[in-house]
Amino acid sequence: MTGRRLAHMELFGTAGIRGDAATRVTPELALSVGRAVGLDAVESNRRAEVVVGRDGRTTGPALAAAVEAGLESAGADVRRAGTLPTPALAFASQGRRGVMLTASHNPPTDNGIKVFVDGEEYDRGLERGVEERVAADPSPAPWELWGDGESVDVLADYREAVVRYARGFGADPKGLNVVVDCGNGMSALGTPQVLGRLGARVVTLNGQVDGHFPGRGSKPTPETLSDLRAFLADEETEPGGDYDFGIAHDGDSDRIVVVDSDGDIVHEDTVVAILAEQFVRDAEADDPVVVTTPNASGRIDERVRAAGGRVERVRLGALHEGIASARAAGGDVVFAAEPWKHVHPELGGWIDGVASAAVFTRLVAERGLDDLREPVTERPYRKVSVECPDEAKQAAMARVSEALPEAFPEADVDTEHGVRIERADASWALVRPSGTEPYVRVYAEADDVDAFVDAVTDVVAAAVDAAA
Repeated sequence: MTGRRLAHMELFGTAGIRGDAATRVTPELALSVGRAVGLDAVESNRRAEVVVGRDGRTTGPALAAAVEAGLESAGADVRRAGTLPTPALAFASQGRRGVMLTASHNPPTDNGIKVFVDGEEYDRGLERGVEERVAADPSPAPWELWGDGESVDVLADYREAVVRYARGFGADPKGLNVVVDCGNGMSALGTPQVLGRLGARVVTLNGQVDGHFPGRGSKPTPETLSDLRAFLADEETEPGGDYDFGIAHDGDSDRIVVVDSDGDIVHEDTVVAILAEQFVRDAEADDPVVVTTPNASGRIDERVRAAGGRVERVRLGALHEGIASARAAGGDVVFAAEPWKHVHPELGGWIDGVASAAVFTRLVAERGLDDLREPVTERPYRKVSVECPDEAKQAAMARVSEALPEAFPEADVDTEHGVRIERADASWALVRPSGTEPYVRVYAEADDVDAFVDAVTDVVAAAVDAAA
């Protein structure tokens, strides 16, 4: 696959470039993207450095070699960080650029490319620039300007930075028993070591890095986490058991899932609400802001308001853009999150499941998981898909933006990222078009969720019928 064949293709999705390593994220594409990122870096800094890392996937070494060749042939100097969690690569990209080869929670046949600059993922503008360079298929720099490469060790510094950061929250977890399911992914090189340094007693499941993911699927779901859940629920697991809670990560450890001592998964929005409230309460800012996404629960708003802060929402996959926008408006962003994925601004601008695991562990050590969850209102949640041809989505959403507020005149309305209504009791519904399938999605959370969803879906279906 050459750059010219990619001339009319959008490479970047909501989380970098991702796909089958034999047909999409190929060495040819990796070479082209590496050269494009290298040219971008060199234009910004004549002897630019780009740190390159990868996860444990079998296709990672070849793709990393191709990316490095592209970077060096563009004139950039490569710093090879080897296998490490994505947040560790992002940490290492501070003051320079970074490229991570990972498909996160995708199956082992896939791989992907994430690009960072100064600790943050490339925004849409920078991604479009990479796509344009790939399409243009530029020649290498003159031979005498090619960059060089060397190996660097950044993992120890990253772990130490997370340990220092987490110690600002909660209490010493000495005596706390935590089970970490690494899923044969990169968290095996981060979370157990960090929690151990903090003083917790850690038992690790699927702690061997293996690109085939033999222990479980790399996406942590109720089904793939069955072994972790059973381990926590079994009081006879081993002498001295009685584990306090569990943590699971995806393949590159930017996601985090929390499981209680009974083996039940703690809802991802409850985890966000707990952390968001803590960060707002600890903030010394006059205007503490939590950035989240339109599909995030009203329970987050409730806890943030109770702590004296406010919530701003941004489209899925764009937390860094939301952080920048809130800061430009004068807010002090203390936390940012979408389901399972959290940004800790005081630590850095990247999504970091290891840091969330460390902070959450110290909060549990201080108060206990049940006490942390007690003030969070957990309402029933539903998601419904309404069939809608792609060509009718724009007209359908225009009709929804008028009809839904009319159907719920008592609700607050936000139309920036789809159509979101919120009622006085903090129940909410979101209507947005799918970016990949012929559907309009309806998300809702309410005590009367079935009746609420039915009423919202009726409005959406009528809008789709009128637009089709």
